[in-house]
Amino acid sequence: MNAITATRENTELPQLSVLLHDAAEPLPHPADAARFGSRFDRFADAKVLLLGEATHGSSEFYRARAAITRRMVERHGFSIVAVEADWPDAARIDGYVRRDGGHVAARPAQGDAFVRFPTWMWRNLETLEFADWLRGHNQGLPAGRQVAFRGLDIYSLNQSMNAVIDFLEERDPFDAALARERYGCLFPWREDPARYGHAVVHGGRESCENEVVGQLRDLLDLRLAALDDNGKGWFDAVQNARIAVTAEKYYRALYRGAAESWNLRDRHMFATLQSLLAHGGDTAKAVVWAHNSHVGNAAATAMGWRGEFNIGELCRMAHGDECVAIGFGTDRGTVAAASEWGGRMQVKTVRPARIDSWEHAFRHAGFARSLTDWRSPSRRTLAEQLRRTLLERAIGVVYRPESEYLSHYFEAVLADQFDAYVWFEETTPVTPLGVERPEGAPETYPFGL
Repeated sequence: MNAITATRENTELPQLSVLLHDAAEPLPHPADAARFGSRFDRFADAKVLLLGEATHGSSEFYRARAAITRRMVERHGFSIVAVEADWPDAARIDGYVRRDGGHVAARPAQGDAFVRFPTWMWRNLETLEFADWLRGHNQGLPAGRQVAFRGLDIYSLNQSMNAVIDFLEERDPFDAALARERYGCLFPWREDPARYGHAVVHGGRESCENEVVGQLRDLLDLRLAALDDNGKGWFDAVQNARIAVTAEKYYRALYRGAAESWNLRDRHMFATLQSLLAHGGDTAKAVVWAHNSHVGNAAATAMGWRGEFNIGELCRMAHGDECVAIGFGTDRGTVAAASEWGGRMQVKTVRPARIDSWEHAFRHAGFARSLTDWRSPSRRTLAEQLRRTLLERAIGVVYRPESEYLSHYFEAVLADQFDAYVWFEETTPVTPLGVERPEGAPETYPFGL
């Protein structure tokens, strides 16, 4: 943004804040889940409801998404909760919340769930409380009406390969041995698959693409034979085989460019969501929990302008008006994050937002918590005013406040990125379980505590 543009925007921002003040609807605290969730009934006509977050470590975002999701499940027939987490880890929660309804995994996962960095992103009290609520909701319902909890991400190469082998071992030891032989190509790299990508791209090693694709094809051929258990185990195994295919490509793409690896990952997450909807039948409806950078339409941001797409853009193309994306934002507070990838979790102070940002405009709208919705034709004037380019902040599992502008801000046109926006002026960190677990935290499956 040049100096002339910045000056013009800074002059106009107070007027924008007045407009946002008039359009915003104050929200109760998300701890009052029923009242908070009821404010979102207007979005119940969606087939896919995408709920974002501006950080991966703010309690208020998790509790807000939980309250909205509870309402969508209880009142509006949503049947899938799909989150930015690895498929095998989320399957542990899925088995927990649907245990009494006949849902049985092919074989229980080995070890604890959510132990890969960043552990606090899902291994936290907020997720545990939602899982306990969902288990209570599902209890006593027939299997076909129970709500599933599923993961969309691709970082489970080792777990997913083992899950495929375990599935086949119970059905045909010969097929399991063949899968073990194929995946043996990747086994030396399973603890650090990024080294595999480097070895192929820069070290001249042959890729394992043919092996993982061949294994997926064999599993797809087994579909008819797997129908004796209604395809439950087969569906899980095929998804794990697809993860192996995507992950093999992803770790090679890491060394060829950021846009290519990002697009591979989000294409996989979108394809997984589509598979879940198809598997759930014509009436299936999904709530997605992921970062703003995944659920907002990338075409309306600097991400898209440099060649990246995301789940939000693909869902909008596939589902049209049946896709609703809600962004989340905050001005300041504290957040659970690390200083570098693989580092320990810290509670970090979030700096007040820059003056040339969307967050600054919402802060000066004057509400501690609010919902701003511009979907309705009656909000056309609001939407037009939000159809300008300002900075937006994105904090992931790493937060570097000392280089915040370069590390965490990007340009975005809010009206085209989201359909609505949930605002928390000040946020606090999630409560981690596990290594950082607080004293007295419950020892509850499936978090392995």
